[in-house]
Amino acid sequence: MTDYLSTGALPDEYAQLAKTVRDFTRSVVAPVAAEHDRNHTFPYEVIAGMAELGLFGLPFPEEYGGQGGDYFALCLALEELAKADQSVAITLEAGVSLGAMPVYRFGTEAQKQEWLPQLTSGKSLAAFGLTEPGAGSDAGGTRTTATEDGADWVINGSKQFITNSGTDITKLVTVTAVTGVKDGGKKEISTILVPASTPGFTAEPAYDKVGWHASDTHPLSFDDVRVPRENLLGERGRGYANFLRILDEGRIAIAALSVGAAQGCVDESVRYAKEREAFGRPIGANQAIAFKIARMEARAHTARTAYYDAAALMLSGKPFKKQASIAKLAASEAAMDNARDATQIFGGYGFMNEYAVARHYRDSKILEIGEGTTEVQLMLIAREAGL
Repeated sequence: MTDYLSTGALPDEYAQLAKTVRDFTRSVVAPVAAEHDRNHTFPYEVIAGMAELGLFGLPFPEEYGGQGGDYFALCLALEELAKADQSVAITLEAGVSLGAMPVYRFGTEAQKQEWLPQLTSGKSLAAFGLTEPGAGSDAGGTRTTATEDGADWVINGSKQFITNSGTDITKLVTVTAVTGVKDGGKKEISTILVPASTPGFTAEPAYDKVGWHASDTHPLSFDDVRVPRENLLGERGRGYANFLRILDEGRIAIAALSVGAAQGCVDESVRYAKEREAFGRPIGANQAIAFKIARMEARAHTARTAYYDAAALMLSGKPFKKQASIAKLAASEAAMDNARDATQIFGGYGFMNEYAVARHYRDSKILEIGEGTTEVQLMLIAREAGL
């Protein structure tokens, strides 16, 4: 994969994967995307098709039911899916990087054996409960608590904006909770596995969102939720620190998704500019339109190069935090800018929800917010630069 940055061609196994997902996106995802968006319905039939392709197991070893691939393979799949439907892409991204990956990175062997085969198959989904009304980037604001009671943890509190948390196939939520106080008075934050069927756990009614209408997102409540002490995920008190690593990886995946959205806007605009005529010729013959699309293409290409670079560093075991933030920043802004320009190119049609560019316009804003806002990325990049 690292050869791509110098040769400009993906190795065969990656190229074949991208083609397979591209064909699936065109034949299965795209035809129903508008309907699920309009009805705010979770696309179970599409997710089942993705599961059959093995997409949920891409970066995991075969011993846990995975495909034996890597994180870059996941990113390529996300890019292709997001060209047509960001809701479907974020379902995969969250299911893998936020749902299954914490178990793989930090779980005991028993936890991995219990949960990963279900999650890598795509027949079950997991979610990660981090954000609260007063806590997200600010871990000190976490109010959800987990107290020890005999052989159990007893969890009380709430979470918000949690993806994949209330579907019919959601089986697990990993929760950050205050489990004590460290020296100096800081909160000790740990992560605990909560099966979705646990009494006291409730996925509250889904949000009415601006975009990502086919993605499942709920607030969660925990009322004396009791789980065994062995459901602690990773070392006690390392919950938030471990999740920061998960976020670093996830930013590369979100960058890939964003690039797909940005490229989808380019592809739709090129097609429309060739077909739509005004004043006796295709609007793409006008330099104003052609140059706008050229800038859109340049944004998508630049952002793609950034996430390829970050992924190459990650897979080679080198530090990648700064490059992941750069990729996430560049790609999310490219997606939003390209969606805005595509809507302008489509004119009045771009304001109609039946067109893909309208969905991208509504969907893309969250890319500048989720998994670390634009401002958080700027802070991290500046910090890594020594400021």
